[in-house]
Amino acid sequence: MSQPDIPPTEPESGRLVRRARGADVADWMRWLPGLRILRSYRLAWLRHDLVAGLVLAAMLVPVGIAYAVASGLPGIYGLYATIVPLLAYALFGPSRILVIGPDSALAALILAVVVQQSGGDPMRAVALAGAMAVVSGLACILFGLLGLGFVTELLSKPIRYGYMNGIALTVLISQLPALFGFSVDGGGPLQDLWAIGVAIAEGRSNRTTFLLGAGTLVIILLLRGFKRIPGILVAVIAATLIVGALDLGEEAGVAVLGSLPQGLPAFAIPWITWADLEAVFIGGLAVAMVSFADVSVLSRVYALRTRTHVDPSQEMVGLGAANLAAGFFQGFPISSSSSRTPVAESAGARTQLTGVVGALAVALLLLLA
Repeated sequence: MSQPDIPPTEPESGRLVRRARGADVADWMRWLPGLRILRSYRLAWLRHDLVAGLVLAAMLVPVGIAYAVASGLPGIYGLYATIVPLLAYALFGPSRILVIGPDSALAALILAVVVQQSGGDPMRAVALAGAMAVVSGLACILFGLLGLGFVTELLSKPIRYGYMNGIALTVLISQLPALFGFSVDGGGPLQDLWAIGVAIAEGRSNRTTFLLGAGTLVIILLLRGFKRIPGILVAVIAATLIVGALDLGEEAGVAVLGSLPQGLPAFAIPWITWADLEAVFIGGLAVAMVSFADVSVLSRVYALRTRTHVDPSQEMVGLGAANLAAGFFQGFPISSSSSRTPVAESAGARTQLTGVVGALAVALLLLLA
């Protein structure tokens, strides 16, 4: 009596191999959430991301230049710290709408190292700031790979929402001087409010600037009810055209950005001396802690709003990758932006394609400048 034929084992083995390969791909893709989002991207999101990216670009340029100067660096390097890091975070960052870039919270930390070590040499200042970004990036990536992102779970909901409300109030106060057409020395919200009141009482406000800003705000509010019309983008374009057509920069003293230096950031290793190493290392670690504290709170709040999950350890890796990109492409330490992220959300951002569009728009401006 013959034995029944035994089916070959190769197919089962093949299934096991495919499952193993699938698991390997899943593990690999975990560290590239941008690609994972891209694979499930909806065409309906594209219009929102494109519009939000263009709106974001209008804010990235002046803010990047201002924060570079506040950090003791030439203004153009604020744009360099914006372009490549946004692209890196779009690939490695888990948050769908978080905007990464130069931030006021880090300016004092960067300035302290740059002023002490650079001796007034702007190129040494750039190298020192870039090295701080590399240290910060490596620290964040290491902490993320070790799974230390769990510490953010210790932040309760009242703390997170209190932090966001505080940011909203701080951003509102910080924009009032620009609305009235003057500047004040930053010393905190209460000091700024007092300085703003004094400046208005002294008659330092620019009426044309105020009318232009108020009109832009009115347009944004009126168009909020029309979901298919990008109100913020319309307002920004309208204000830009009015200033250019009427030459309000010369005729009415409205502050304008002016021309930009031409060219894109190039790969460059930030060389420093042994004498700089201690200050750069300590400063870079301080930057890593401050920036991750900001990023973790913002990303969790916006994850709740968008009903998505954010892995805090992956957030550390994403922040680290963005800082490494900044350090090796002539930038300086960066963090999440408490002012630009709400702008991206209000403009309708759906995914990190918003940041990619913003970065490419800034790059295009530098090429055409």
